[in-house]
Amino acid sequence: MKQLLLLFLIGSVLKADVQKDFYTQLSDAALTLTKDAVRYEPKYVKIKYPNGDVPAHTGVCTDVVIRAYRKLGIDLQKEVHEDMKANFAKYPKIWGLKSTDTNIDHRRVPNLQTFFTRKGEKLAVTQKGSDYKPGDIVTWMLNDRLPHIGIVVNKKGKSGNYMIVHNIGSGQNLDDCLFDYSISGHYRYKKEGH
Repeated sequence: MKQLLLLFLIGSVLKADVQKDFYTQLSDAALTLTKDAVRYEPKYVKIKYPNGDVPAHTGVCTDVVIRAYRKLGIDLQKEVHEDMKANFAKYPKIWGLKSTDTNIDHRRVPNLQTFFTRKGEKLAVTQKGSDYKPGDIVTWMLNDRLPHIGIVVNKKGKSGNYMIVHNIGSGQNLDDCLFDYSISGHYRYKKEGH
């Protein structure tokens, strides 16, 4: 009995280490994106499927998240599309679409929020900086009307909080801005098998 308990505890510790490693890798992937010169470009673009991306020198806030996950071998374009196609009624209808669109669905913050809630962990939204860990995904409402998204990374700012990699209009940047906007969501997502 003691051996089974010991094996269970060892397995739990190993699982925690693997998750930590994944989220540390996601944080590192997001940080590497800040080295790329990217112009904020919100226009609709036809892209290939799967593994499609807008031109590398352009992007919006969601592209930061998509590109960071892609560096770890996870294609959010495909993952969101497959879940949205199978569960279309569970996704927002803000845009009046009657079916999925592989060019844009994964590039919309409300769709990513739905996906991360369904397939990942929806975490508490708090005003306590220590609740936000590297590899977490945070969403905000800018001016109470414009959705925004970024990744918490393993660098602390002057505020004492972990910083965010995001694109709020001037490229893929690292900013100390966790509580600068109204937080609307807090998530962790790791695809099974990664």
